[in-house]
Amino acid sequence: MANRYRSIQLHVMVSPREKELIDLKMERAGAHSIGSYIRKMALDGYVVHLDMSDVRELLALLRNISNNVNQIARRVNQTHNFYEEDVGDIRHGVMEVWKSINVLLDKWEGV
Repeated sequence: MANRYRSIQLHVMVSPREKELIDLKMERAGAHSIGSYIRKMALDGYVVHLDMSDVRELLALLRNISNNVNQIARRVNQTHNFYEEDVGDIRHGVMEVWKSINVLLDKWEGV
């Protein structure tokens, strides 16, 4: 063992579900040994980190519109009146969502 090219051993514990996923991915990649697969992924694999803060902001805007539409629907069902101001509120909310979507798409276009 003293003449081995790879003389440092790493030990990693995984759950049964993680082991199943590793085996599945290893099979899909056509790897024949777990050591070579893990080494290849550790050296050449990608770690993707997504910043979802813009999407969370967009979801908050959509929740606000949804809440407003629900409140308007309740009021219309009770009073049988639909007010012009309600239409304006919905339009304003939808325009805010579209602005946010366009900003997000412009940001992602450069990636």
